[in-house]
Amino acid sequence: MNFNMELPGLKGVNIEEIVEQENRILVYISMPVKEHRCPTCGEKTTKVHDYRMRKIGHLPMWGRLTIWMYKCRRYRCTCGKRFAEKVSFIDRYQRFSKEANQAMRIQSVKAKTFKEAAMTLGTSISTILRRFSQQAKAALPTGVRLPKAIAIDEFKADTDAGKYQLIIANAETHEPIDILPNRRLQTIKTYLQTYGQDVEIVVMDMSNSFRAAVQQALGKPVIIADRFHYCRYVYWALDDVRKKVQKEWHAYDRKKCKRMRFVLHKDPTKLTEEEHWYLQRYLGMSLELKQAYELKETYRHWFMKAKEEKDIQKIKEGLEAFYREIEEADSPAFIKRIQTLKNWQVEILNSFVFNYSNGFLEGINNKSKVLKRNAYGFRKYEHFRAKILLGHMYKEIGLHVG
Repeated sequence: MNFNMELPGLKGVNIEEIVEQENRILVYISMPVKEHRCPTCGEKTTKVHDYRMRKIGHLPMWGRLTIWMYKCRRYRCTCGKRFAEKVSFIDRYQRFSKEANQAMRIQSVKAKTFKEAAMTLGTSISTILRRFSQQAKAALPTGVRLPKAIAIDEFKADTDAGKYQLIIANAETHEPIDILPNRRLQTIKTYLQTYGQDVEIVVMDMSNSFRAAVQQALGKPVIIADRFHYCRYVYWALDDVRKKVQKEWHAYDRKKCKRMRFVLHKDPTKLTEEEHWYLQRYLGMSLELKQAYELKETYRHWFMKAKEEKDIQKIKEGLEAFYREIEEADSPAFIKRIQTLKNWQVEILNSFVFNYSNGFLEGINNKSKVLKRNAYGFRKYEHFRAKILLGHMYKEIGLHVG
């Protein structure tokens, strides 16, 4: 009996019977007899040699595992050649339909874990891993010529390649480009020498190892220090002073000041009435903390003004005035921290000349860490690298493909 219906992927195919079992659906199909050309001699023939039943895995239908029971026909030519009929729903030597293979490739990238993808599609984890590896090999090149402006940052991966990996992204389009197996100077240097002929601008955090690798590989590129990474040194100095002075306070004030430390960091114009009260209370309890807070406010005013200033010379003069104010205040915590700012002053000033930052890269790294936690870690560096890059590449593709 033939059904007068068509299922996705089975256009022009005879659906002979649909059998519902307890946990799966069997769809019996066959192709109509038609003239085929012999692959050996080229003659046309309609002579049938034999039949055999093939089990073909497909996408789940109505929430149940679906298997196509394909009655495969072989033709016989006058030259003696036997060959199978041509079909559109499955590739040669495959045990899954084209739609199923496509869904496996997409699900292996989009699903949280390979196990989840296997359970959704009713197959094994090893099959999903094979499809994932095939997709990664086809979509991800072994090396990419880097653009003019790049951003680099490390993230904790804990794979077989090491504890930390390094991500490289396009600073203009915010697209991740590649992930290196470690953050060592020689690894970064070799990669940039191979693929970084066009690189002129590099955005990074304040890592001496990164800066040395970039300078050795590219000569004299424009290095930009990410704003967040150098601003936090001033706030760290303020926290150093707070931790020191609150040790001498009563236990209640010590614990309360620790919980309310964010009021020392916030813009005072954005504090609530309660937060402003706590700010005045704790500044009144320590002249050293009040001095540190005023130094932080001096820096904040300089930074806000520098973002709007067009003259880089005035920005530099304002930063040097901040250095002098710290030296006059003779605050050990701030003197220690600003030494790093002095060492990176050129890169800091570059952040006001060029409108680049590493903020987007921190977002990508956060998603990568969430991906790692969901999967309880990735043992293989290549799998984690491909998962991150393919996930970003296919972020616009829907999860359910069939």
